[in-house]
Amino acid sequence: MKREYCGVFGIYNHPEAARLTYFGLYAQQHRGQESAGIVTWDGKIIREERGMGLVPEVFNERHLGKELKGSIAMGHVRYSTTGASLIRNAQPFLARYKNLHIAIAHNGNLVNTMELRGRLEEEGSIFQTTIDSEVFVHLIVKYMNGNTVEDAVLRACKDVKGAYSLLLLINDKLIALRDPHGIRPLQMGRVGSSHVFASETCAFDLLEAELIRSVEPGEMVVVEGTSVTSYKMDIPPQPTKHCIFELIYFARPDSTVFGETVYTCRKEMGRQMALESHVDADYVMPFPDSGIYSAVGYAQQSGLPYEHAMIRNHYVGRTFIQPSQDMRDFSTRVKINPVKEMIKGKRIVIVDDSIVRGTTIRSRVKKLRELGAREIHFRVSCPPIRFPCFYGIDFSSKGELIAANHTIEEIERFIGLDSLHYISIEGLLKAVKKPDHYCLACFTGEYPIPCEGGGKMCTECGC
Repeated sequence: MKREYCGVFGIYNHPEAARLTYFGLYAQQHRGQESAGIVTWDGKIIREERGMGLVPEVFNERHLGKELKGSIAMGHVRYSTTGASLIRNAQPFLARYKNLHIAIAHNGNLVNTMELRGRLEEEGSIFQTTIDSEVFVHLIVKYMNGNTVEDAVLRACKDVKGAYSLLLLINDKLIALRDPHGIRPLQMGRVGSSHVFASETCAFDLLEAELIRSVEPGEMVVVEGTSVTSYKMDIPPQPTKHCIFELIYFARPDSTVFGETVYTCRKEMGRQMALESHVDADYVMPFPDSGIYSAVGYAQQSGLPYEHAMIRNHYVGRTFIQPSQDMRDFSTRVKINPVKEMIKGKRIVIVDDSIVRGTTIRSRVKKLRELGAREIHFRVSCPPIRFPCFYGIDFSSKGELIAANHTIEEIERFIGLDSLHYISIEGLLKAVKKPDHYCLACFTGEYPIPCEGGGKMCTECGC
């Protein structure tokens, strides 16, 4: 199962900073549905509100209109990739050092967390959470002695390894920075005279904000007063390695990330699949919603009709009462249901973005067979996922990834398909503008950043 990871949003110098942050997080809810948080600064006091659940479940009018005062704000939506699913691990994470109030919101995952945490604890640091983001705060404080805030943050960046697109609120400064490989997206924009930052541009669209540019890999942007200052990390240049899964699955299709229009990329992935693996069929359909845009591209290239023969229930929320254990496939059925008249006797091409474990797809294909589908052909708009991700996507361990342990033919038989085709890596890279700028480690096992153990990634934890 793929899980969303995190989204961040920040705004500087706006009278409705908390409210705009709420809407910025709401637009990025797809990036994390476990917890949400907002912090604000009014020049004297830092205020926070965090909770487990979706953005509208955590915040209400009292928070936005009365309690979260201040013209500087930042927020975070989270799905845990490091740290347990607990309220104390919800972000933004807050700390106080002398006269500084520090808040951090982090999207990504550090690969040397345990090494740094152990070293800091030996030096006397006491940790409040299990999230890797807290390591960053301890490092900044460590380097504050005699240095500016900017120098301390840049020195901390020299110690950490991994993926991080993060926001820091330190008194009157709003700081945005991105790891040297640029693995996770981070955008910079403007609402009137107010500067804004977000993981995705869909947050800007909701606020009618102007997109200025991306925060560059290895860049730190500091907003203070009327000045915006850019700094480069004192780190040897690294190859750009954006996460390709932002384009395959995670980013909203109406967003622009890494200079790419997500919608266009997904359509092109579908078109490339049709070029690689056309099959005679009655129609093409997606498994909604993740397969929709690739299915459109496949249908347009192949000339086959495009149909929605599987309907998703968009009103299934987190609080849906779970069925008893003897109704194991109920949660799958309540989310997506076939149009029966469209299935019987039909030759169907199904398009989806990925296969992780294969169990959910197997149950859906079984249902289509029971309804009389004549042929079922499956097309996947990413190559086989054979390796876990250590940079902020909660992919299963290698032992649970079906493509890591089975051939294409074995997966085809397990799911019950007439044919199965994954897009080739070459086909996938034809769908993007700069093919050499993407991390493909979950397909190839070639990790751009070694794990904290150094050397080779292990199959489970990466050390």
